[in-house]
Amino acid sequence: MRKIIALTLSTLLLLSACAPKFEKQQEIVNESEDTTEQAIIPKYQISDQFYRTVLTEDNQIKPSESRGLVVSGLNTRYDIDEVERGLMRIAQDTFSPDEYFFQEGQYLDRQTVQSWLNRKLTPEQLQEKLNEDQNFVDLGLNPSIDKTADATLTDLNQESPIYLAHILEHNYLVEKDEQTVELGGIVIGLALNSVHYFKQEQGYDREVSIDRSVLEKEGKKIAEEVVRRVKLIDGLGNIPIVVALFEQQSKSSIVPGNFFTQGNVKADSSSIDKWSDINEQYYLFPSDEAENEHREDVVTFNRLKDSIAQFFPNYTGIIGKGFYKDDTLQQMTVEIPMQFYGKSEVIGFTQYVTNEALEIFPNYISLQMYISSVRGQESIVIREAGEEEPFVHIFQ
Repeated sequence: MRKIIALTLSTLLLLSACAPKFEKQQEIVNESEDTTEQAIIPKYQISDQFYRTVLTEDNQIKPSESRGLVVSGLNTRYDIDEVERGLMRIAQDTFSPDEYFFQEGQYLDRQTVQSWLNRKLTPEQLQEKLNEDQNFVDLGLNPSIDKTADATLTDLNQESPIYLAHILEHNYLVEKDEQTVELGGIVIGLALNSVHYFKQEQGYDREVSIDRSVLEKEGKKIAEEVVRRVKLIDGLGNIPIVVALFEQQSKSSIVPGNFFTQGNVKADSSSIDKWSDINEQYYLFPSDEAENEHREDVVTFNRLKDSIAQFFPNYTGIIGKGFYKDDTLQQMTVEIPMQFYGKSEVIGFTQYVTNEALEIFPNYISLQMYISSVRGQESIVIREAGEEEPFVHIFQ
């Protein structure tokens, strides 16, 4: 059944600049047959790029039913953050932040996600399970592996790597009337392994690189099955779904992976209507990859690096992370570790770097700079795309 969430009326007072406009021709829901619960929608919307999050009646975020699994499924903090951010960016193409509210996934619980992430069982393994429990159902979405086969464990893992690393669900709620919201759509991210790690029975751990073409083929097959299963969940049969494939990086990477394709499922369908490529990628600055594919941006980045080196004798180097969409630089994040001998040096250096960066990077690029020392974060400089003036904060 579709959940209906009753809103606290006082929370519907919105800033006129970002107040959503709701369509009145919404689907009528029989509330007598549905679960209802009190909820609160925050008064303010930080930005039109972010959704307002539906809170519980005691002003808390209602956590996902599979909360915490992302940490064990993804290799780095960079991927953990990006799979969340990227999935929200994808959602905006279908579920506008002006009309929809965000809630963490409430339908795929921890046990379900864990069972789906398992390997499928071989016929022999499945029979053993059925002997123990006649109602057992094999839900694993990763390929099976038979450790009793003649092939080595390395060969078996190379032939059948684990493709699916994590499943992330986001719910998007839409206002039904002035006092209630209902589920309007679901976005599901499938995090896939570009590198499969496995343990040998003896010796060191091994890894298998997975080609993007293979990953995409297997990921789309998994996505079709995930959609079929989700549509069978009570209340989700007539809900539109967006499913997106994310390629996570290796454990040693210091830049995140990226979503590379998405499929849309109509409300009255149980299969993906069509797939659309997503052209997003992160590059490390400096790096050979950035030098080969975005040389002009590398030259721009090096101008800032050289400028800092001339100004400050204790310069130790800077690291940049560029986010590209459709092969165009959208955001540059710069980390500047320095050695300071007083707060006045921090203030002077921050002023200098801010001035230089604003002159070097065009304002259509979102710019974030984090200046730190052995004591921790010293200052931050943020300039949103299209803005002339930055936000600068020096930590006390």
